[in-house]
Amino acid sequence: MFDFVRKHTKIMQFLLFLLIVPSFVLFGLEGYSGFKEKGASVASVAGQEITQTEWDNAHKNEVERLRQTAPSLDVKLFDTPEARYATLERLIRDKVLAVQARQAKLLTSDQRLARDLQSNEAIASLRKPDGSLDMERYRQLVGAQGMTPELFEASVRADLSSRQVLAGVAQTGFSPNALADLALNAFFEQREIQVLRYRPADFFNQVNTDDAALQAFYQANPALFQAPEQADIEYLVLDLDAVKNSITLSESDLRAYYEQNAARLSGLEERRASHILIASPKSAAPAERQKAKAKADELLATVQKAPQSFADVAKKNSQDPGSASNGGDLDFFARGAMVKPFEDAAFSMKSGDISPVVETDFGYHIIKLTDIKLPQSRSFEEMKPSIETDLKKQQAQRKFAEIAETFTNAVYDQPDSLKPTAERLKLELKTASKVTRQPDRLASGLFANAKFLNAVFSPESVDKKRNTQAIETASNQLVAARIVKYTPARTQDFAEVKALVREQLLATQGAAMAAKEGAAQLAAFKAGSATTALSTALVVARDQSQKQPFKVVEAALRADPAALPAWVGVDVGSEGYAVVRVNKVVPRTPPPESVQQGRTQFSQWAAAAENQAYYNLLRVRHKTLAKVAEPTPKPDASAASGQAQ
Repeated sequence: MFDFVRKHTKIMQFLLFLLIVPSFVLFGLEGYSGFKEKGASVASVAGQEITQTEWDNAHKNEVERLRQTAPSLDVKLFDTPEARYATLERLIRDKVLAVQARQAKLLTSDQRLARDLQSNEAIASLRKPDGSLDMERYRQLVGAQGMTPELFEASVRADLSSRQVLAGVAQTGFSPNALADLALNAFFEQREIQVLRYRPADFFNQVNTDDAALQAFYQANPALFQAPEQADIEYLVLDLDAVKNSITLSESDLRAYYEQNAARLSGLEERRASHILIASPKSAAPAERQKAKAKADELLATVQKAPQSFADVAKKNSQDPGSASNGGDLDFFARGAMVKPFEDAAFSMKSGDISPVVETDFGYHIIKLTDIKLPQSRSFEEMKPSIETDLKKQQAQRKFAEIAETFTNAVYDQPDSLKPTAERLKLELKTASKVTRQPDRLASGLFANAKFLNAVFSPESVDKKRNTQAIETASNQLVAARIVKYTPARTQDFAEVKALVREQLLATQGAAMAAKEGAAQLAAFKAGSATTALSTALVVARDQSQKQPFKVVEAALRADPAALPAWVGVDVGSEGYAVVRVNKVVPRTPPPESVQQGRTQFSQWAAAAENQAYYNLLRVRHKTLAKVAEPTPKPDASAASGQAQ
């Protein structure tokens, strides 16, 4: 296909002209662009479509949020079909709750929105020394998410409204203690058992493993000895780190940045204070607020007479559980960390001062300023490494789009090798061996990325060893690959897998013999045979397996308590067979301190179940449809993934 395009450029231009112009006539430029940008529908809620583009953008934003929250986290771990589908489910959930919030007329007031924005740590960090919001930095913050301040605030308002849909269910959920105890006692019920285990290894010496037997097993089970298609590849990764490595900064650039940002780089002034809080929320009745204010005034008079008693008075009277035990100490804080009235008072005081009573939404505070930590100027040499890192990051973000276009064109224009692109853009040409179309369940990053693997194993790539196109595998990451060596799927030769054939034959026939012997012994026990071979009695439960296989514990708990003692036979697969005598039910006797904890946990489970049930009802009510199949869990016996070198 690539050869035809290159050799018949004028013909392709003419055909594209014939195809594109009529579409402009029929739909218009705006309609054409809109159709292209929206992409295919992946889900719908109440007739509203969720498009592939929305899904892709939402997942990019989620990965970026994770990267900013935990910079050391390898966000490539989230580039899996399961992680992407989880993002789609969150999109559907948000849409369902938004539709229900509109129908139920659940609104968010300006005051509620303001409180939420004030409590946002990212926004609080943008406050200037005088307490006002730095609007330019605020616009940059929300602009990084592709929004204006108005759009951001509208999205927060919508989110707060949507939360109200399920809040009523969650906050009113409860379960009586009797019901919680009944359920927990049943779930954690204990049984006394005796066990006789038959393990496959005990029968290995009875299995015929001569060459004829191995050959027969190998020929009867070819699926067990398949080698998947594999490829040794070369690949290039263009991401922000690669762009940063290509950027060189001069000493003058670094020094100019330092001089322009010296004050900001030195840090913020911090203050240490202690306080006495008489709690009285703004929503409290006026009489209660007045009573709290009077109490605060009384305590203020006490500490003004004896300032050295402030810590003792705070310990005895402050209603802030986080600081009262420490004499009201709040440690050091900068501007933006406290509510504005408290902050304004603290930053207007001198060390050792005690403030008048300060009113906030939490109640009434008496503040004692105990220390002031002024920002310390740091020299250029001290700051040089971090400045270089910051500047490279900024320039890389601006330069990425430009280099990404060059990267995309280069791997297409020179399809037989990635080396010219690597040299041109100073990228490391990496290699990986034994890459498979279906990744190992432990694979991560590129080798768990379905889009990347599909491109590597596309017919064009496999048959002609051409470069793949530039593939966007994560936010600000493009990858191109080329197959160096391809090995199709095949049944491995007997000689290659003879040792594995023997292992499989022993395991299969050993397990079959163990099950046969165990079933015969079970029948003998039921017929009245002596039980001396059984183990000593064990007490097992779901949370006390006593090193028994889970299937053994489950089988013992399923035995009819009205017909004990009872005999149970359990096939535990590769672990063989277990004969179990269930003797009796042992009452559950949790320690007193854990009873209330269990009841609380059960109430939370019950509330969560009601929440989920209500959400499921809303999905049906609003005709929710996911048009993308949920990824199936990867089997344990997966092909080996690529091993990067």
